Amino acid sequence: MLITHDTRCALEAVCALVNSAPEDDGPDGLGDVAALDAFVRTHAISDVGRLTEDDLAAVRGVRGRFAEVFAAADPRAAAKVINDLVAAAGTTPRLTDHDGYDWHVHYFAPGASVADHLAADGGMALAFFIVAGEQERLRRCEAPDCQHAFVDLSRNRSRRYCDSRTCGNRLHVAAYRARRKEAAAG
Repeated sequence: MLITHDTRCALEAVCALVNSAPEDDGPDGLGDVAALDAFVRTHAISDVGRLTEDDLAAVRGVRGRFAEVFAAADPRAAAKVINDLVAAAGTTPRLTDHDGYDWHVHYFAPGASVADHLAADGGMALAFFIVAGEQERLRRCEAPDCQHAFVDLSRNRSRRYCDSRTCGNRLHVAAYRARRKEAAAG
């Protein structure tokens, strides 16, 4: 499956947005407008003006809908959420070559809110996976203490952890120590 630069950026923003949700009484990664502004800058979201509390509330709503896509039981359920998101965003595909990037498609309308921007571009990026029959690539980390969303872009669809250096390595080390302890006791 060919993933273009702009689609990859949209997928990274979607996952980061989903992963910003509070977990088990933890803090909200989008706790205030300043955090939303930092998110927009980190993910180089273009054409975003001054952010407000209304933008923050709308982006949190989009975040919840994206989480539904990762939790969807089948492609039909995922497609319904994606279709609703993209339709509500007032999608207006247009070609652009801004900021030194080659030609690519933006799906948000000019002057769209940051929530509509994320819904349109992120929704379309996720839609490509449904169309390609690759919904199983939209995953949650299998580490017991982590439920972060990620997109498995590995060739053989075998990625299990959001980050193999942290979640995956931590589980492998724990399993190794358990085997050593069991061998020492036996």
